[in-house]
Amino acid sequence: MNTTSLLPSVLLVGCGKMGGAMLEGWIRHGLAPSVVMDRHDHTLPAPHQHARTLADIPADFTPDIIILAVKPQKADEVLGELGQRFPTTPLLSVMAGRTVENLAQRFSEANSAAKPTIIRAMPNTPCAIGAGISGLYAAPTVTDQQKQYCDQLLQAVGETVWVEQEDLIDSVTAVSGSGPAYVFLLAELMEKAGVEQGLPAETARKLARRTIFGAGALMDQSPLDAAELRTRVTSPGGTTAAALAVLMAPDAWPATVSEAIQAAARRAKELSS
Repeated sequence: MNTTSLLPSVLLVGCGKMGGAMLEGWIRHGLAPSVVMDRHDHTLPAPHQHARTLADIPADFTPDIIILAVKPQKADEVLGELGQRFPTTPLLSVMAGRTVENLAQRFSEANSAAKPTIIRAMPNTPCAIGAGISGLYAAPTVTDQQKQYCDQLLQAVGETVWVEQEDLIDSVTAVSGSGPAYVFLLAELMEKAGVEQGLPAETARKLARRTIFGAGALMDQSPLDAAELRTRVTSPGGTTAAALAVLMAPDAWPATVSEAIQAAARRAKELSS
């Protein structure tokens, strides 16, 4: 690793929304010379390089870690090639569903001598502004140094939590990986309801967004749990209580949020097959 850099060198395979969001944060925090492999063109600041295919990667480049950020359905196209070129380089997968066993098998298919050490992670899109949260799982063969690389990279774009069981990554995916979409939907619906109440669209939009932003910031900085913060906003018989009586009905949020997260976790498991 380049010791003058804060972060290890990476081979980032796939640079879509999530890969691109992480890359921006890594470059800001001092990424060692790295390569982005993606079929789309990318303009990268020196000393980082772009490669369309594995053959385009400089022969003398060996990353500290490979970051696999392609769609789960596309991973098999590159895993075998990676196993041939970098048979012992640790692999950090940020894909939903694909298990350590499945990834290791595909990685070694074209090179039986490949001995992958694999870490799985599920970041989320607020990584783009350094406010992400990533859940990680390390296979038993992963070293402390390799775990540290992963922590360094993902803490550069937010915070990290580690889970001890691999199947809990599906739960992380359902809660926080997909979670920003749930919050965006809430903002969308609040804005729509505000317009229905007669507010100008731009006013309703600003009220909804800043309310969610402020509530999130308050909750992040408060030692109180979410239930206590909710109670403190809710005066008995007041306007908030009237709204919560609707949202907290047994067939409303208590049921549907749980069902939604179960559906996301179930889909993550399906993607592993």
